[in-house]
Amino acid sequence: MKDLRIKRLTVHEYKWQQRDLGVDYNGFNNVYLKGAKTEHTDYVFTIETEAGITGEYVGGVGVSYAQVAMAARYLIGKNALHREVIWNDLKRALRKHDRFGMGPIDCALWDIAGKVYGASISEMLGGWRTKLPAYASTYHGDDNGGLDSPEAFGDFALQCKEMGYPAYKIHGWGHGPIEREVAAVLATRKAVGDGMDLMIDPGCEYENWSDALKVGKACDEANYFWYEDPYKDGGHSAYAHKKLRQIIKTPILLGEHVRGIELRVDQLIAEGTDYVRADVDYDGGITGVMKLAHVAEGFGVDCEIHAPGHAPRHCMSAIRNTNYYELGLVNPKVAGPKAQCPIFADDYSDDLDAVDANGCVPVPEGPGLGININWDWLKKNETGKAVYE
Repeated sequence: MKDLRIKRLTVHEYKWQQRDLGVDYNGFNNVYLKGAKTEHTDYVFTIETEAGITGEYVGGVGVSYAQVAMAARYLIGKNALHREVIWNDLKRALRKHDRFGMGPIDCALWDIAGKVYGASISEMLGGWRTKLPAYASTYHGDDNGGLDSPEAFGDFALQCKEMGYPAYKIHGWGHGPIEREVAAVLATRKAVGDGMDLMIDPGCEYENWSDALKVGKACDEANYFWYEDPYKDGGHSAYAHKKLRQIIKTPILLGEHVRGIELRVDQLIAEGTDYVRADVDYDGGITGVMKLAHVAEGFGVDCEIHAPGHAPRHCMSAIRNTNYYELGLVNPKVAGPKAQCPIFADDYSDDLDAVDANGCVPVPEGPGLGININWDWLKKNETGKAVYE
């Protein structure tokens, strides 16, 4: 057996600029803004083994890699195939934090395993899907000539429907009048008719439960597929969302901001949500997402994976109780990141035009995650590097 002890961890930080993208009132939500440039800081993470097999992951945020630094001493010398014990040890070690560091570590370890066995992660998980139906997930609403009105959201939804997308999700305005949110819900359904699943994710922007109720009633009228994280409780109050569920009929999706398997179970038992949300970066990587999918399966409900990427595609290919791949964020006037940030050296894309005529994206086929990094571009745009060995 090859020596698969971990010998080195490397975090590559890089920056790139996205054109025609700015921020809204609070500086957190990205929105269309002609002529603006937003600088992004992103990461490539690698785990090298004594056998020369390296796991690679593109993703994570700054707090993730602060926690990688905390875990580095523990990881050096561990068998890279012992994902489950590593996952549980880190769950305990990072219990006072949000555990974001577990995501990149776990994904890179799965990439190593796939390369060891010469199989894609989809294959190792028992995946059977080779294509995944996607929904177009929009940038937040703006006041700058992009998604700047209820009708603009409707027009863009129709454009996506004509491209083949079977579903479409609105991210509305930040700190705006609730009447405009209601109008966007109704205008979007009017624009696309009955043949497209629609969702709305306010991103916890609504000020109070009453505003959430107003939009929920509009979702009922427009027959929305789900209603996600509506107001500023952050999606934490099972009690409040159970009360919302008692009044509206649109299914509620919570969990993006709730950490851990156990709290998701509590949320389900308390009847605070209809769907389970899962994210490879937020929820402990591929291992964590699959655990949450099985939790949802045990309750007889669906698990919807948050955000695009190689790892989410592999997971979704092997999950029965799930519906759509989140492709985003997208806007009719903002070119996608693939066109502006060539971090991948192949045709992998999560741009608006990445779907086929049936609105599906392919599952990567290469060993492990199937990532092909453009190392030449990364070296030219690298702004920081941390090595642990």
